[in-house]
Amino acid sequence: MILDNFVKMAVTAAADKNAEEIVILDVREVCNFTSTLVICQGRSGRQVQTITTAIRDTLRENGCRPHHVEGERRGEWVLMDYLDFVIHIFMEDRRKFYALEHLWGDAPRLAWTPPRPKARDGSDIAGAGTGS
Repeated sequence: MILDNFVKMAVTAAADKNAEEIVILDVREVCNFTSTLVICQGRSGRQVQTITTAIRDTLRENGCRPHHVEGERRGEWVLMDYLDFVIHIFMEDRRKFYALEHLWGDAPRLAWTPPRPKARDGSDIAGAGTGS
């Protein structure tokens, strides 16, 4: 499965806000309500809310609005339903408790590589992410 552009935008927005442990699952063969699940986590309720806002704003700017969002106020587990894809943004303890990756364990994981960080002038930062 080739990643949908909106899924790529959402995952990039989450990564830009330092979302951790981003997983993308192709659930078309094991789920009857969506095609793709994105699961990630934040270190605090505030970060979960920030990730949620970044995803919503990025997708809205590109003409994609969620069908339903829940959990945003508490910031422990936010579910963003875009019909063709669903995004789960967790606090670490909630993610471990609900273990969605295990629930959907038969679904293949989709590869995603975050974009390289950019310098203020827009050029790639040499050695980013390599420990240099």
